[in-house]
Amino acid sequence: MTTLPPFRTGARRAETGTVTPIEGIEIPYAVIEGAEPGPCLLVTAGVHGSEFCSIEAALRLMRTSPDAIRGSLVVLPTLNVEAFFKRAIYVMPQDGKNLNRQFPGRADGTLSERLAHWLTGEVFPQADAYIDMHGGDLDESLAPFTIFPHNCERSRRMAEVFGLDIAIASRGGGYSVAAAHEAGVPAILPEVSGNGLWDDALVTRLTDGVAQVMALLGMTNGEPKPTPAPDYVTMWVPAAPVAGLWYPAKGLREPVAAGETLGVIRDFFGADLATVTSEKEGYVLYTLTSLSVNAGEALLGVGSLWEGAPA
Repeated sequence: MTTLPPFRTGARRAETGTVTPIEGIEIPYAVIEGAEPGPCLLVTAGVHGSEFCSIEAALRLMRTSPDAIRGSLVVLPTLNVEAFFKRAIYVMPQDGKNLNRQFPGRADGTLSERLAHWLTGEVFPQADAYIDMHGGDLDESLAPFTIFPHNCERSRRMAEVFGLDIAIASRGGGYSVAAAHEAGVPAILPEVSGNGLWDDALVTRLTDGVAQVMALLGMTNGEPKPTPAPDYVTMWVPAAPVAGLWYPAKGLREPVAAGETLGVIRDFFGADLATVTSEKEGYVLYTLTSLSVNAGEALLGVGSLWEGAPA
């Protein structure tokens, strides 16, 4: 089929299958609808095909019983299927582009741009809320965090109840959650694990977070469980100025001062090619764990206090 089934029919159901929105891309899906009407929550994973923790979490959500929810839960567990099987990092192998930089996409663009355009134009408008789950790619280690559009209070509240202890207010464009917000849909991007690793405890952090958001939306009985207020930050991401060997000077959650060395890029003979210093005061949110680095690639993320955080 070339289109997803309707998200709302008024009938209790659990429907699974695959959709081919663009020639050459076949995406698994589940549409779970409760007997009672309610909101529609869209959950995606596998935007980056080797972030296996998020994909396993989404696969488990596909087993949700219609009797457990009101409204509809729509799950697309692996958007970047070819990258999943090829264990590709960040990009869609078909065009070499990072899907999570292509939103809102283009109808006449490359494959990743067309996929982003389909999601933005056909899928997001049918949802009342959106969660794009990520899991730390094969070459990165991270402290669990949730990204939300900085100017959307509903998204901020979703990030808060999701339960991870860092929430990143994002101003960037090109991302899935930014495009959803522009379409009027509150959206968050939680990220758990790193280096492609997953286990039951890590996966459960994601599925428990989704359950919290479903409670917030009124899709399940009761209120979300109380969670400590997250540390609200913005994120700055320096890119490698040259190719070489990456030697970080800071570990996860380590504090950094403005002007402090974050790491050094060296050649094969030990000579320094570039020293990377921090533009801002903050702490390390994630870091490249690969020894090799290419010019232009992200080295790490530095979290700094978000001035717009709720009092």
